[in-house]
This record gives sequence, C-alpha cells and structure tokens, in this order.
Amino acid sequence: MRSMEAALELLDQGLKPNILITDHLMPGMSGTELARSVNAASSDVQVLIVSGYSEVEDVAPDLPRLTKPFRREDLANMLSRPS
Repeated sequence: MRSMEAALELLDQGLKPNILITDHLMPGMSGTELARSVNAASSDVQVLIVSGYSEVEDVAPDLPRLTKPFRREDLANMLSRPS
C-alpha cells in the first residue's frame, strides 16, 4: 500500500487481508491505530508493527513488533508465530 488512507479504503471496499505489516510512525495514523482499525473490521487478520525505533511509546504491548533493521529470518519467524 502507498498510504494508510489507501489501505483503509480497500478494507472499506471489502478487501480481507490475511496479514497486515505496517510501519509504526506514519503521517495521519500510527501503525498501532491502523492495526486496531483492521482488527476491528476483521479480527482474524495477523498484524505486525515494524519500527526503526526500539523505544516507541505508543506501540501496544499486545501487538507483535519487529525493530528495524531486521533480517529475512526475523520476519519469517514473526510471521510464523500463531496469532
């Protein structure tokens, strides 16, 4: 997706993703807020918040998070965890 707005529009149009990987710090809405919106629409979507900052205060502790930089193996491990 190119923007949070585009992602929300697609969800409003009926898109049902299996997974959402989003940066945490974005203009307009944080990755945590986007993840909560997506989960409100469809609770079975796996979410992963990615951030370049290890100490971002607004990332909810119940959401999976991966800190940049990361290796492919780190991403694969996060995505293979049960939701």
